[in-house]
Amino acid sequence: MMEIIGAIITLIGAFFLLLAALGLFRMPDVYNRMQAGTKATTMGTILFLIGLSISHIKCTCIPKIIILILFIIFTNPISSHALARAAHFMGIPLTKKTIKDSLAEDEKN
Repeated sequence: MMEIIGAIITLIGAFFLLLAALGLFRMPDVYNRMQAGTKATTMGTILFLIGLSISHIKCTCIPKIIILILFIIFTNPISSHALARAAHFMGIPLTKKTIKDSLAEDEKN
């Protein structure tokens, strides 16, 4: 029974990873692509790892999976934020639909 639950959670995680891949193609500019990629891959990877740990509940690798999940939670948003700031400072344009650029406003002040 635990293997089926783990497989379902792993499948949900894989679906989030698929959504992240679609977001990379569908979003209009680099900033939106980063947002879609970061949020969906964080959730998808966490669910994928939780599903694997539930499927292999007797495995001694569960502490390593917990460390991996914590690493992803802390590093994925930070790296995305750093990449977005670097892209903004390099002058990569926003999409025309963008109505507010808070970073540019902060630079003026």
